Amino acid sequence: MGEIDLATVNWARAQFILTAMYHWLFVPITLGLSFLCAFFESIYVRTGKEEWKHLTKFWMTLFGINFAIGVATGIIMEFEFGTNWSSYSWMVGDIFGAPLAIEGIFAFFLEATFFAVMFFGWERTSKGFHLFSTWMVAIGSNLSALWILVANGWMQYPVGMAFNPTSARFEMQNFWEVLFSPVAMAKFTHTTSSSFVVGSLFVITVSSYYLLKGRHVEMAKKSIIVASVFGLIGSVFAAFTGDESAYANGHFQPMKMAAYEGLYEGSKGADLVAMGILTSGKKVGDGQPPFAFEVSIPKGLSLLAKRDFGAFVPGIKDLVYGNEAEGIMSVGDKMAKGKVAIADLALIQKAKKDGDEQAKTAAIERFKVNQDYLGFGYLDTPEEAVPPVASTYYSFHVMVYLGTFFLLLTLLFLYYSYKDTLAEKKWLLVLGFCSFFLALTASELGWVVAEVGRQPWAIQDLLPVKMATTQIAAGHVQASFAIFFVLFAVLLLAEIKIMLKQIKIGPEGV
Repeated sequence: MGEIDLATVNWARAQFILTAMYHWLFVPITLGLSFLCAFFESIYVRTGKEEWKHLTKFWMTLFGINFAIGVATGIIMEFEFGTNWSSYSWMVGDIFGAPLAIEGIFAFFLEATFFAVMFFGWERTSKGFHLFSTWMVAIGSNLSALWILVANGWMQYPVGMAFNPTSARFEMQNFWEVLFSPVAMAKFTHTTSSSFVVGSLFVITVSSYYLLKGRHVEMAKKSIIVASVFGLIGSVFAAFTGDESAYANGHFQPMKMAAYEGLYEGSKGADLVAMGILTSGKKVGDGQPPFAFEVSIPKGLSLLAKRDFGAFVPGIKDLVYGNEAEGIMSVGDKMAKGKVAIADLALIQKAKKDGDEQAKTAAIERFKVNQDYLGFGYLDTPEEAVPPVASTYYSFHVMVYLGTFFLLLTLLFLYYSYKDTLAEKKWLLVLGFCSFFLALTASELGWVVAEVGRQPWAIQDLLPVKMATTQIAAGHVQASFAIFFVLFAVLLLAEIKIMLKQIKIGPEGV
């Protein structure tokens, strides 16, 4: 590989961040609202009351608008792997491409097949088959998320594969190990459960607006009851799966956990930071205290990471400079082994080109000794292995605070709905009106934790981001970034305008 242009790397990263975060504005609504539409229609089929049919069709219309934009942005994001990240695609395409292909062939076609029936089959099919189609769209949407999150989970914890030094590619060895990776399963369950909360709060936000305006009151009350139950269940499940995700991080991505807890010095019986302000400009090994202010739960982090109050949890300093007592190798030592692996890999390629099988076999045997550290050989300094701590830490904690707020909010909506006094609680309706925007914020912050916390790696410990890009001029990426920025801004404004128009019309217009 030629000399790395960091400008190209940074612009490629910026473009992917733009696309991914824009795409994620729509995905959680799709995942959550699809099931809510299925719940609403199930009530209609069970009761036979037309008011539930009108209610279902209204939310289904908003779902359809959101679904269309989400699909368009998702396709753009997948193409970027080939345009800006061709080195990544070449090296891991055998593994990463498999779940994405399954998502397109199986899950997407499942939801696309029944999507038309769901929207246009109200008067053309039986109630039972139409309800079945709505449930298939909901299930298909979430199956799509499964395969995409399996691919992302593999990037976080690469299992079920082996590196082929002759082709310089990672190759699939065990599909089931990739699919049922503990990190992939934790990501899928946490992402979908948190998306159920987002979809529920979308319904609560729109319904709160109607109650504040005194419009479509009965429809809004019914929608809030169903959405609050689903949102409460989703909030509890998101808390449980978030705990499982943190446990997986403690075992497989300790640097990420250290970053989002602001843990620089590892210890046994490590405390969990409930809230705190990081010391500005803090660097690993500089001797400054990590926090200017903090409130901690004694031994909470050891319990979260290891399920043991007295367990040792490594900090950033341990992971960068090593901790012999705990058997942690320093990044510097890993870099040295990685550079040897890179040199042996070059010898393998040279021997392959020269047709010298004896030299190639010898180089392969030497390469195997250090192959697990290959990615570290591309780092310039040990400190490069540390992700941006501040953005990871604050994103994680704000996400947790908001998740707790959503659980309490859905409880309050359920309580006052049961008391039939919800319309009188203007303060709660105002909170409900704001809740969807807070939910989107929490959802986006979750991805900041997942992706920024993994830096500098495209594939954890195996492939740095700077080695995964396409070798093209930075100007080309800048141009496409500008095009996508304008395109996404236009699409977002169009979606907001269409959504607001449909919400203003209300259920009578569907």
